[in-house]
This record gives sequence, C-alpha cells and structure tokens, in this order.
Amino acid sequence: MTAEETVLTARQVLPEPSAPIRDGAVLVRGESVVAVGARADVLAQASPDAVHHDFGDATVLPGLVNCHVHLAFDAGKDPVGTLAETSGDALIAGGIERARQLLRSGVTTVRDLGDRDGLAFAVRARADETLPRILAAGAPITVPGGHCHFFGGETTGDDEIRALVDANAAAGADVIKVMASGGQMTPGGANMWESQFDARQLGVLVEHAGRHGLPVAAHAHGADAIEASVEAGVSTIEHCTWMVAPQQTDLREHVAKKMAERGIAACSTSSPNWRMMRDRMGPEIAKKVYGRLTWMDGLGVTLIAGTDAGLPGSVFDNPVGGLELYEWLGFSRTRILEIATVDSARVLGLGEVTGRLAAGYSADLLVVDGDPLKALSALHDVRLVMARGLQLAG
Repeated sequence: MTAEETVLTARQVLPEPSAPIRDGAVLVRGESVVAVGARADVLAQASPDAVHHDFGDATVLPGLVNCHVHLAFDAGKDPVGTLAETSGDALIAGGIERARQLLRSGVTTVRDLGDRDGLAFAVRARADETLPRILAAGAPITVPGGHCHFFGGETTGDDEIRALVDANAAAGADVIKVMASGGQMTPGGANMWESQFDARQLGVLVEHAGRHGLPVAAHAHGADAIEASVEAGVSTIEHCTWMVAPQQTDLREHVAKKMAERGIAACSTSSPNWRMMRDRMGPEIAKKVYGRLTWMDGLGVTLIAGTDAGLPGSVFDNPVGGLELYEWLGFSRTRILEIATVDSARVLGLGEVTGRLAAGYSADLLVVDGDPLKALSALHDVRLVMARGLQLAG
C-alpha cells in the first residue's frame, strides 16, 4: 500500500530560516518530506490522490527543537514536592500531557535532561500517542545530596559513575546528564556557582559515556564547572551562566574559545519568564546575565534552544516566550529561528533527520499565521503541527 501524500501550500515556506520561498509548498509522503519548493514545482510532483491543504497567508517552517525540558516536573510552584507525591501511572500520564503541550506549541523534538524512574523512556514508548520526538537522559549523575539527587542519580566515586552511565544506557538513554555544579532547586546542596565534580571525574564520565556512543550534557552554572566540563570534553553545557558568586560572573574568553573550537554548544535554558527575571534584577544586571549569550555567539560558540520546561513558571506550551529573549538581546529573527531549528537539531545529532525541510527529512513542521521573520510572535499562532508525518491541529 502506498503511503498517503499530503501537500501543504502557503504564502511562504522556510526550508531553513535563511532561505525563504515565496508562494511555496511542501510534499509529504508517510513520515518523510518528498519535495520542497515553489508551489507549481511541488504540485507537479504530487500524486492525483494527494491531500491538499492551502494555508493562504501563512508560513510553513521546520518544527521547533527544545533541547532542555523535564517532563517529570509540572511547572508549578513546587515541582519537586509534586514529583515526590506522584508515581506510577499518574507520573506517566503527566509526562504524556506535558509532551502533548510541547507538540501543540510547535515543538517536534525535545531532549529531556533529567527524570525519575525512567519517565521520559516510558512516555516515548507510548506508540498510541502523537508526541514529539523525545531524546532522554534518565536520572542525572550527581553527588550524594547534590543537585537534583531526588531523581535517583547519586554517585560516590568513579565506579558508581560508570555504573549509572551503564544503567542509563541500558534503559535507552540518548545522552548522559551530569550535574557539574549545584543548583537553586536543591536546598542543602552545592550553590549554583560551586562545582560538584572536578575535571578528572568529568573526564571519567565522558570517556565511559563514549563507550556507549553517548554524548554528555553538563549542568554548569559556575565558571569553574564550565571550565572543567570543557576540559573533560562534554557535548553541551546547560545554563552556562559563568557564575562565581551571587550576581557575579567571570566570562572566561579562553574557555569560550575552546568551546567554539571543540564544538561544545551552550544551551541558555531561557524560560518564558525571563522578563520577570529581567525586571527583578534590573536592566543593567540583566544585560550582564543574559548578555553572555551575545558574547558567546560573537566568539563562535554554538547556541541551542532550551527552556528548562517544568521548573516554576517555565511552562511547556510557550517555547516562543523563551526565544523572545534573543530578540531582546538584538539577535535577528533569522538567527533566532536557526538556533531553534537547524542548529539545535545538528547539535543533538539529528542534523540529517530534522531541523530543516528537505527531501528525505522527517516530516516535522509547523504552520503559523503571518511571517515569523517579520514578527517572532507569529510563532504563537499555530495553525498545524506535523510530527513525523502525523498531523495535529493547532
């Protein structure tokens, strides 16, 4: 039986953000994109039985990528407490609903960077659900009583680090997560700017993850933790805030240049409530805190999109709110869309699978009213989302 064909036409198609096509079309067959181009050219390649959808004055673009979420958290005031009270089927049901929210908002690929009881693995196993593509880490590696120890990833010494890497890999992990520094969600643990592992320990972790063919994502707020993570050879640094004390940073140019040279990407984890943080800190401090993104970009560090969805106020259905931080910092809309699609997909190892619309790529796309290259807010007006060829109305 031949897979069903679908043709989507619109005033604009963005195969990738820097190459808009006016009066364009996308031809999808089954789970894959077959053709992208001018409307007349694509229609000529469609079968007589193809299903046609004309979206008029709209834009078709690749599905968004969110590189940092936590499906185990509910984005409420006390996500850790809620998690402690939730287990079994209820935990999985919550994770599924949050994955649905991500998809409805245009996110077709997500990377879950820390859960409990293999939640993200269980969610993505639900073949009866239309969900985003989910890459998952499992329990993050931390120290006894360390940041996010409640996920179950406490380790003492090299052997336990290796054992947890083995366990996560056996469970189906796509990436290994390590808490290289402390964090604000774990009372009694290391402060955000304080390291939990040194470069040698992180090197042990990276080497052992490499034996499984897995990259390592390092949670690192502290400048020392960032430098140790870079020396160890991690693949991505999450948050990457360069802290040395409360409201004090140390932007180490030699470290950032090594990141650029070694292809180590930085995920800003900018949530939709960045404006609240800006107003609380004041514009001068906010420019210093968030200006690290402009600084790293200028040094050639690859930036990827992530919202830390699940933390208080970091909701699952507003990825655009996080992207608007880049606009406030002066990034062009083309560059912002590149970060949220092609760049993020490439860093996640999916550069030949998703992140752009091209023949042979997965049919991961969204249709929005208006033109996001003129107004980023157009991404809020989702008309349709397609994940691996499965359609979900906006």
